[in-house]
Amino acid sequence: MSQPETPETLRLRVLDGDRRTVDRGERLRAPWCAPLRQMDAYWHGLRRGRVVPSRSDIDPRGIDGILEYAFVAERIATGHARIRIAGSHLCDVMGMEVRGMPLSAMLSPVSRNLTAELIAQVFDAPAQVDLSLTAEKRIGKPALNGRMMLLPMTDDFGDISRVLGCLVTDGKIGRAPRRFDIMQHDVLTLTPGFETRPVPSQSRAAAFAEPRTRFKPGPVPYLSVVRSED
Repeated sequence: MSQPETPETLRLRVLDGDRRTVDRGERLRAPWCAPLRQMDAYWHGLRRGRVVPSRSDIDPRGIDGILEYAFVAERIATGHARIRIAGSHLCDVMGMEVRGMPLSAMLSPVSRNLTAELIAQVFDAPAQVDLSLTAEKRIGKPALNGRMMLLPMTDDFGDISRVLGCLVTDGKIGRAPRRFDIMQHDVLTLTPGFETRPVPSQSRAAAFAEPRTRFKPGPVPYLSVVRSED
């Protein structure tokens, strides 16, 4: 059985134009990938020696500048997750409110079997999953590339049933909805204490405004920061 990859050994299964293997750090160095780098650092900092952080650890003030690209999804079955809250960029890409939609709705039908496999690994391994995406190109739908990061979290009962995600795109959205094909993917199996980074202590009072009750469909505003008066 192979050992989990580390940040130093993790390599993308993708070749660039010069036929060179591109490491993950180089792929995320592009300016438009800055929200992914910030989300990655924030989530790993919250682990503090654990395999994954808790959903209750998330404070939007820690990622205030990238909330529009962030989302939280809930596991509803093996290989399936439903978006509970999402930033405005995801709604712009889809041309609609995405809360309550399955995460797979953002992917093209040909990529959904692979999406189910990757979502299952996020929760079961658990694992961090990074996706390189490209959207279909048609009239009114110009070239659009994207990258998505899926980061597992535990719920209030200690079960790994939540995902903190981030989606960024490069190019004009054009006519929505835009759905993506998975061009490349990386699965990083997580172990206790792996690449933890200290982060400033923050109050949990301003955590994402995700309902603690069972989800009920209905119109909601875009994701925003909830500030405490403390």
